[in-house]
Amino acid sequence: MENYNMDLSKKVVINTTKEIFISSPAGGVNKIALEREDTESGRTTSIVEYIAGAAAQSHSHPLGEEIFVLEGIFSDENGDYPAGTYIRNPPGTSHAPFSKKGCKVFVKLNQMDIKDKEHVVIDSNKTSWHPGYGKLEVKSLTEIAALVKWPKGARFVDHSHNGGEEIFVLKGEFIDEHGRYPKGTWIRSPHLSTHFPFVEEETIIFVKTGHLLELELVS
Repeated sequence: MENYNMDLSKKVVINTTKEIFISSPAGGVNKIALEREDTESGRTTSIVEYIAGAAAQSHSHPLGEEIFVLEGIFSDENGDYPAGTYIRNPPGTSHAPFSKKGCKVFVKLNQMDIKDKEHVVIDSNKTSWHPGYGKLEVKSLTEIAALVKWPKGARFVDHSHNGGEEIFVLKGEFIDEHGRYPKGTWIRSPHLSTHFPFVEEETIIFVKTGHLLELELVS
């Protein structure tokens, strides 16, 4: 699958709960592609499922890797990472991932600056929520990535996305004037897109902002 959802000027919405996992060359490791530059290389965003006991061969990350563990426990030679853990492996690093009991992870490959050398591991289960806009609460992961908790009935202001926005719905249902996005939905909104988001039930999202324009310019 080449050049899949790689026009970053277009909005993409995928409810991953309605997609089918496709087996990968690593036995027991299955994927749902969200965006992909090439079949097994280049810039990629996907949901990856490890069945119990599955392991992948050691591999490198030429332009880095970001992981958010959605279910189960994801592991590599450096440690075990339960659901709710954010991992950032900088360009040039490598590892051999596996899962003893099975897991699902949200993965972004080859989307970092080659000069970025910071390795990050954050177990969000052990960090505190901090006040955000209005009644929203935030757990920062990086300068442009965070978890955001929306209490029941919360509404945000109508706003635009300078550099775009990427959301993965972890709990509840995220809503705006364009649609409704239940748990498991991935939303990629392009540079200068606008919306007026709100929720009807407590909702938690993983969100990245401001990173898509730079990627579009180098595509």
